[in-house]
Amino acid sequence: MAGSSEGVGDKELPPILEQRCILQSEALSQYILETSVYPREPEALKELRQLTATDLRQAPAIRFWNAMATGPDEMQFLSMLLKLMNAKKTLEIGVFTGYSLLATALSLPHDGEIIAIDTNRKNFELGLPFFEKAGVAHKVDFREGLALPILNELAKEEKYKGWFDFVFVDADKSNYMNYHERVVEMVRVGGIIGYDNTLWNGSVVAEAIVERPFPWYIMESRDAILKFNAYLAADPRVEICHLSISDGLTLCRRLH
Repeated sequence: MAGSSEGVGDKELPPILEQRCILQSEALSQYILETSVYPREPEALKELRQLTATDLRQAPAIRFWNAMATGPDEMQFLSMLLKLMNAKKTLEIGVFTGYSLLATALSLPHDGEIIAIDTNRKNFELGLPFFEKAGVAHKVDFREGLALPILNELAKEEKYKGWFDFVFVDADKSNYMNYHERVVEMVRVGGIIGYDNTLWNGSVVAEAIVERPFPWYIMESRDAILKFNAYLAADPRVEICHLSISDGLTLCRRLH
């Protein structure tokens, strides 16, 4: 914490001053959402979020995949970042119903371009009416299939070397390192790559596992996230910023 330490001496600081994370409760998180996020959320985005959070809950086969949708506070942050960057060309790996994709499309200029990759077109088509309602469907080039083969094909084209301003990855965690090795050459120097879920429900901290049980799908990918975080921290090609927003967001700026 910045500022003078005069008068503190050897006294033990109260817990609130020892913590680096300001969000000490769910109530604070809800306060941010209700005060600053939901009132500014575009109507189409709000409707898509509600569809993802409620209607899909009734489908047993994808019940836990509700967690795949990016948090609205995180997307508010990324939307502002895209505008500050004057981003025009983006890539998204992992779409689900398209909440983060729609937020990106709304943040780009009319002639913006997004290549979006996902294995499930049906989920994307659930959200497609909201893209059409918002007048941004023309910006999205949806490509169905496994991301690695599609990225390998893109990498073969000279056009996509250093072409994207921004890349957002929210897909299978076991492949994050593989995705990074491909997209780091596709984003322009100075461009940003964002990786979602890099705190993975808090499971990255060993003490958290002792304190409470985690669902199997969290534990299954925990080691992959731990390895990926260490890998990014040592990558000299990028400058990183690991944020505690939502379920953890790591931003990488390409240096060369």
